[in-house]
Amino acid sequence: MSKSVDEENTSARYPTATTVADFRANVAAVRARIDAAADRAGRDAASVRLLPVSKTVPTERLRIAIDSGLRLLGENKVQEAVRKHRETEDLDVSWAIIGHLQTNKARDVAAFAHEFQALDRLRVAEALDRRLQAAGRGLDVFVQVNTSAEDSKFGMPPAELSGFLKALPVYSSLRVRGLMTLAILTPDETRVRACFRVLRELRDRAKADDPDLIGDGELSMGMSGDYEIAVEEGATCVRVGQAIFGARALPDSYYWPEG
Repeated sequence: MSKSVDEENTSARYPTATTVADFRANVAAVRARIDAAADRAGRDAASVRLLPVSKTVPTERLRIAIDSGLRLLGENKVQEAVRKHRETEDLDVSWAIIGHLQTNKARDVAAFAHEFQALDRLRVAEALDRRLQAAGRGLDVFVQVNTSAEDSKFGMPPAELSGFLKALPVYSSLRVRGLMTLAILTPDETRVRACFRVLRELRDRAKADDPDLIGDGELSMGMSGDYEIAVEEGATCVRVGQAIFGARALPDSYYWPEG
């Protein structure tokens, strides 16, 4: 089957990294764009964390990426993360789960994840806390908010955030670090920027109401196609996959919205 024009453009924009030099060059290029976006917004670029997202990337290339210096990788699907964690246990790398979590997978996340960025239900909080307590460990978490109001997106409605944050302290193994969102998938920059602004405003209100409930008040928002806008709007963590690893076989529309 021939590629569409959009797929060809994506492949040209995000060439596949296959060597240590490729990965280092791609990360440096992303970091430079983060720095420039932060400068435009009058922000300290050092306040923005880059989370490389390795979904669909085969383990042999992951090992090269880790060898290039990547030490924290993000994965959407728990089953894929578990497999890659097992296949790279001999290497110095940690894992962030950034996709929707079913309660029956809480045990897996509690066993090895460094952080979880998609907390949006108390049932998941309870399941994670129970497993973490049994394992004697804690977990950094971000609360996912649906700022685009799309039915196909996971994350809670903005109006439910305050009550959700107030309910979380009972789950003592969960360390709330901030909020996460996915912007609407559109070339319309104004609509994308609005999603990020909503999350920033929610964070600011939460900090004003009770700063203890929002932790560091981090904002995890922005992916390969929109992370510069996210940085301009206050992101402290950007989740970048294709711009580091290369274009995926399927377009973003296959993965986002999540449903």
